[in-house]
Amino acid sequence: MRSSNLGPMTGYTYILRCADGTFYAGSTRDLERRIEAHAQGLGSAYTACRLPVELLWFAEFERIDEAFGLEKRIQGWSHAKRLAFIEGGFDAIKGWSARERKLRNPSGR
Repeated sequence: MRSSNLGPMTGYTYILRCADGTFYAGSTRDLERRIEAHAQGLGSAYTACRLPVELLWFAEFERIDEAFGLEKRIQGWSHAKRLAFIEGGFDAIKGWSARERKLRNPSGR
């Protein structure tokens, strides 16, 4: 990870595991400061009542809007899909939506 004197447009997407086993996805320009805020119960209302939290995954982007875009994608994923992504990256979730639809509706309709 780079030092805290990052350029103004650098961004991070991150995933935390909360004490209750749920995942929280977020984005920020300063990862270290944001994770510390979460740890102190100041990061978000969601994580504040689910302490402690643990950083499981993060990615760095040249632009904060790219980090924010991935955060929003991840927020729409199921717990299982987030876990697969954390463990195996994008390769682990290729075709995930198609698999989910097939499991819910085996007849293909």
